[in-house]
Amino acid sequence: MATTYIHTNQNPRVKLAGAQGEVSEIVNKELCGAENVVGMLRWLHEGERFDAESLQDTHQLIYLIEGDGVITLKDKDYEVVQGAGIYLEPSEKASIRPAGRATLRLFHLIVPKIQD
Repeated sequence: MATTYIHTNQNPRVKLAGAQGEVSEIVNKELCGAENVVGMLRWLHEGERFDAESLQDTHQLIYLIEGDGVITLKDKDYEVVQGAGIYLEPSEKASIRPAGRATLRLFHLIVPKIQD
């Protein structure tokens, strides 16, 4: 098996509509042959918010790489710092926003539920 090096700082960033921040896919089929996963880096600046919607038949992991933020899950806010993460099963949704002026950097992993 060959090793694939992905230079994440060279991948294009896309500015999302609706103050949802910026995103860059760093793991997918095109980049590295990943069949069952998509990995993204996300950046949220002051006043922005990422809404992780409930995706049918997928699991999601959002990991806070840098910054302080607030995660809203089931209508309750949780203050989070670097190193925190949240797992969302197929029926769950959450949102995350910066707690202050500093930019949040997130790693967002989406994995489909494997059918038995």
